[in-house]
Amino acid sequence: MTAPIEVSGSEAQAQPDAVLEGVGRKAIEGRSLGQIAWLRLRRDKVAIGGAVFVLLLIIISLPGVTELIARWLGNPPNQFHQNLVDPTLGSPLKSFGGMSADHLFGIEPINGRDLFSRILYGARISILIGVLATLVSVVIGTVMGIVAGFFGGWVDTLIARAMDVFLAFPLVLFAISLVGVIPNSLLGLEGNNLRIAILVFIIGFFNWPYIGRIIRGQTMSLREREFVDAAQSMGARNSYILFKEILPNLIAPILVYSTLLIPTNILFEAALSFLGVGINPPDPSWGGMLSQATELYSVAPHFVIVPGLAIFVTVLAFNLLGDGLRDALDPRAR
Repeated sequence: MTAPIEVSGSEAQAQPDAVLEGVGRKAIEGRSLGQIAWLRLRRDKVAIGGAVFVLLLIIISLPGVTELIARWLGNPPNQFHQNLVDPTLGSPLKSFGGMSADHLFGIEPINGRDLFSRILYGARISILIGVLATLVSVVIGTVMGIVAGFFGGWVDTLIARAMDVFLAFPLVLFAISLVGVIPNSLLGLEGNNLRIAILVFIIGFFNWPYIGRIIRGQTMSLREREFVDAAQSMGARNSYILFKEILPNLIAPILVYSTLLIPTNILFEAALSFLGVGINPPDPSWGGMLSQATELYSVAPHFVIVPGLAIFVTVLAFNLLGDGLRDALDPRAR
C-alpha cells in the first residue's frame, strides 16, 4: 500500500495553477433532497403560477380576511340591490351583468346580490371542505396502506378487501340520501356547520382507499429495502420501522396525491350543492350558484360564467401544482 504523499509549502507553490486556484476556497456543499426538489419546482413556471393562485385562495379564505376583502371591494354577500335589476325581466340594468367599481363581477339577476362577495365566501366553503376532507382521507389511507403493505398476509388481505368495498360503494347516492335526511342540529352543530361536518366525513372517510392503495404499493416496495433490513437486524420495533423509517420515504407521494385530491373533493362538494343537498342558501357556494344560474341563464349569462370559472381555475391551479410537485419530487425525473 502506498503511503500518502505530503506536500510541503515550497512544493505547494510548484503545483499547477489549476490546483492552486482551488486552495483556500470553501468546500462545495451538497444539496439535500428538499433543496433539489425546490430547484426543480422553481424552474417550472406553470406549477409556480398554480402554487401562487392556491396560496392566494387559501389566504382570502381565512376567517376575517374574506370579510375584509368583501368590505373593501364588494358588498355583503346577502345584501339585495333590487334597484339595479330590471323589475320586468329580472336582469341587471347595466351592461356586462351589472359590472362596476362597486360590483366587480356583476350582480345576480332577480335579487341583485354582489357576485364578487359571494364568490369569495363560496371559496371559503370549498377550500374548507376540500382541505379537511383530504386530510381525513390522507390520514386514514396512509395508516391503512402502511399497515397493509408492511405486514402482508391476512392483514393485507383484510384491508385490501375493505378498500375494494369502499371503492365499489355508491358514494354519490349515499351522500345525497344521508345529507338529505340529517336533522337541523346534531352533536352541538346546526345549520350549514352541521352540513359541512357531514360533507367532510362523507368525502374524507369514503375516499381513503384511493390514496391507501398507492401507499400500500409503495410500502410493499420499501419494506424490501436495505435500511428496513438494517433496522430489523438492530431489533427495532415494527412501530418504529413504520413511522420512522418507511413513512418519511412516503412524504413525496402523499404530498403529491393530496394536491390532486383536494380539487376532486372541491368538485364533489360543488356537485352536491348543485343537486341541492350541499350548503343551504342563503350561504353562498359555487355549486349552489351554478344550480340557480341554470334557471336564469337566458336572463343573465354571466351568472353561469363567474362561478363556473371560479371552479375551473381553482381545480386547474391545484392540478398544475400537483403535476409540478410530482416532477420535482420524482428522483428519476430529469
